[in-house]
Amino acid sequence: MFSRPLRFARSAVLVAAVASAAVLALTSCTAPVSPPATSTASSSSPTAAASAPSTPSTPAPTYDAAGTADHALTVFTQVVRTLLQSDPQPHGRDVIDALVRAGFDKKAMEVTLDDTTIGRNVDSIEFSVAWKKSDCLLGQVGGAGFFTSAAPILSTGKCLVGTTRPITW
Repeated sequence: MFSRPLRFARSAVLVAAVASAAVLALTSCTAPVSPPATSTASSSSPTAAASAPSTPSTPAPTYDAAGTADHALTVFTQVVRTLLQSDPQPHGRDVIDALVRAGFDKKAMEVTLDDTTIGRNVDSIEFSVAWKKSDCLLGQVGGAGFFTSAAPILSTGKCLVGTTRPITW
């Protein structure tokens, strides 16, 4: 006579315990995202040394229009890393302006939008510089960190796939 309500009560307690454990597990596994400035840059090319911070005894790499894509990626990475030290969440224009100040050609650059179609900040921005019409210097800044790499230019003559914004400033 009492077995049915008792079984129901045990089931309810079990469901509540499982739900509580799930909530506890999910909230305890969530860690704050570290700012991009402290993230490490990732590179798919042999220029991983570009992601290491410069030491006082090592001069910062300088832009060389006649240089290799690997050298350009080193400079590209260092320019953005320096920007991130002063602004951990830059807008696309900030990144482009920093690259232009370093010597990169603005006409060879692409950048994604800063806002979504409903007006919210994007999770990350992507930006690129076409290097000597054969390679692309690629960068991404966002909540997941800061990453750079080099890749061949696309058959479209572009470096980024998808919607980019005009660089008209």
